[in-house]
Order: sequence, then C-alpha cells, then structure tokens
Amino acid sequence: MTPDRLKRLFGEETADFSAQLCPGATMADLDVTAMQAFQTLWERRSGRARPQGVSAVELLEDAELATEAGITYAALILFGTAQALSKHLAQAEVVFEYRSSEASGPAQQREEYRRGFFSFQDELWQKIDLRNERQHFQQGFLMREVPTFNEVVIREALLNAVSHRDYRLSGSVFVRQYGRRIEIVSPGGFPPGITPENILVRQVPRNRRIAEAFGKCGLVERSGQGMNRMFEECIKESKAIPDFSGSDDYQVSVTLHGEVQDPRFVQFMERIGQEQLADFTTDDFLVIDLIHREQPIPERLKVRLPALVERGIIEMIGRGRGSRSILSRRFYDFIGQKGVYTRQRGLDRETNKALLVTHIERHSHVGSQLSELRQVLPALSYPQVQRLLRELREEGKILAIGHTKSARWYPSQRRKRIKAK
Repeated sequence: MTPDRLKRLFGEETADFSAQLCPGATMADLDVTAMQAFQTLWERRSGRARPQGVSAVELLEDAELATEAGITYAALILFGTAQALSKHLAQAEVVFEYRSSEASGPAQQREEYRRGFFSFQDELWQKIDLRNERQHFQQGFLMREVPTFNEVVIREALLNAVSHRDYRLSGSVFVRQYGRRIEIVSPGGFPPGITPENILVRQVPRNRRIAEAFGKCGLVERSGQGMNRMFEECIKESKAIPDFSGSDDYQVSVTLHGEVQDPRFVQFMERIGQEQLADFTTDDFLVIDLIHREQPIPERLKVRLPALVERGIIEMIGRGRGSRSILSRRFYDFIGQKGVYTRQRGLDRETNKALLVTHIERHSHVGSQLSELRQVLPALSYPQVQRLLRELREEGKILAIGHTKSARWYPSQRRKRIKAK
C-alpha cells in the first residue's frame, strides 16, 4: 500500500466520528420537521407511539444522538438546518446531477442538499424517479414493465453513502443520474478490512451512530444486510450487480446499471415464486446469476449448488472436477428455448460414445490421440473423455496403443487384423 494509504489506515479513528459531540451546536441547529419524520418512522418500526409531550431533546437522547453535554455530529447530519451545516460541517452535503449524455460540461440539472438527511431523502428519490424510464416486455397477453431504477436499490445505496462516508474529508457525496445508470460517489475509501470482494460478508460501519439511527427507524437492517438486498434486487430484475470498480483509497464509487438484460429471466424468477425466493440466501442469487450468464462459480459459492439442485432451479452435468451447472429444464421450457437446453445439457452419454467411435474408425490408419478426441466433444473435460474411452475399451469397441496422453486409439478390429497377419 502507498504511504498515504497506510497513514490513513493507522490514523483511522477508533471512536465513531458521528457519535462525537459537535462543539457549539445546539437544539436550535436542528430542523423540527426532520426530527418529526424520524420519530414517525421510529414509532412505526417499533409498533408503539411515544408518549405525548415528549420533547425533542428526549427524543434525541433516547436515540443516542444527544447527551446532556451537547449535540452529536450524527444529529447534525440527520436533522441539521442548512445554516447549521454550513457553519459546523459543510461537507455533510449530497449533490445530485442529471446528465442526459456522457458529454462533459454542466449537468442539465444540479441540486445541492446541504441539510439534514431526513429533510431531503424523499425529495431526492422523487427527482430520480421523475426520469425513471419504465422498460416494457410482453408476458403472455399482458405487457409488463420494470423501472430502470429500483427504489429499494437506490435508497439503500444512498443510505450506505451517508452512513459510511468519511466526514473528516471535505468532499461531498455525488449522485449522478444518466439515462440508464446512476453513479454514487462518497468521500473516503472502504473502511479498514472491507473490499469489493468481501463487501457482502463483512460489515464495518464507519459512522455507527448514524447506522444505528437508520436501523431504529427501519431504513436499514441492523444486521447490515442492506448491501445484500441491493445485489438480490438487481439479480431478480436481470440487471448487472452493483459495480464498485471506480473505488480507490479516497472514494467509494458504486455504479447501478438499470438495463434489464433478459426479460425472460425476470419472468422465470417470478415463476419460482416469492415464497421460495424468500428462503434464498444472497449466495443463492449470486450462483443463479453466474450460471445464467455462463460465468464460472467461485469456490466459496459452490457449497450452495446441492440445495439449488434439490429445489429444481439448476442441474449438474458430469461429475467431479469436470462437472458444470446449467439452469434447469423448466427455465428453458418456460422461455420457449428447449433447443438451447439440449445444447447446454450436451449430448447423452451413448451419443457421445458413438461420436468417439465414429472418429476413431475414420482415422483407423493413423490412430487418434486424446487431444483430438477432446475436440470431438469440446463441452467435456479431459477426465470425462477419458472415462468414455475406458468404457468403450471395456465394451471391446476400441483399443489403445501406447501410454498416457501420447497413446493412440484404434477400432478393436485393428487387433484382429494384426493377429490374422
């Protein structure tokens, strides 16, 4: 790591910045309407209304956002007025931009939100939704639509940006909307120990007090499953999973692509049923997505394969190292591509053996090496082809002259001809 990165890691505050008291901040610096919105959500989440006459101070103290000694930075970030933030924490700002194209220059629309998050979160989503194109596709006699930007995914990404950014840095959070993608960039790299590779299995909140406030009112799960939910929603709508490739030591950048890549896959996921999908883990969704895209499955996820086979979602072809996974027959039946299933599944065992025998007989004068027999059945691994050859030899149909991979395979009649001579 670079010296700057090491310095930042070693200098990372052990105490929660958002829990620290802001010198000079008072209750007058907080927006009453924003605090009321928080209280309403908290009561709805807990299922019980707070007693009448509870003061704003008591509300903040109960939420651990204030003490007798003063107001926390978390309270300012969540409920602060524009004047208070400009005075005490000007970088607690979210900047929204809409751009209709990739061309450089001023954005078609720009809005700066330097006020408490609870005073503008719904307004920001409404601005995004204003240009939220609906993508249409046919489902039987009905026309279905999928919004380009999923509200759950966008809100979760915004909550992550606000609760995990580094408020010691002077930059703002930027939300840039394009026709079919949104980029959200927040100051500060990933918290120590978090990478794009482990972001689904590790949670390290940089501003714990803010995250806990979001949890109290139900905006995020206290278990830290918000990121998992983003990935799952993207997969269910056949969209690319969140892309963190633009992140570095100084910023976290997530790109959310809104293009529905395969409407038939969306229908298949709906066909599986919400009840069954509710039991899926995030890893189950990732496995299905990788198989659908014909991409390799990492070792960490292979443990989920047996359960998905048992549910009839996927099928396994082959055994051992040469095995591979495809979506089940019912997926291809559902989308009307039974021929693709046959290609994916491959030829049956006896047909594969017949192809090998045909090739060996056609080249009986020189023999056939394993490398060229592998070309006959490119969908199979070397061990799988070798296993078929052993079966054919045991059946008396072919024979091998030589050893290991340099051996040549001949029809069994060759031995008879040799003996006759």
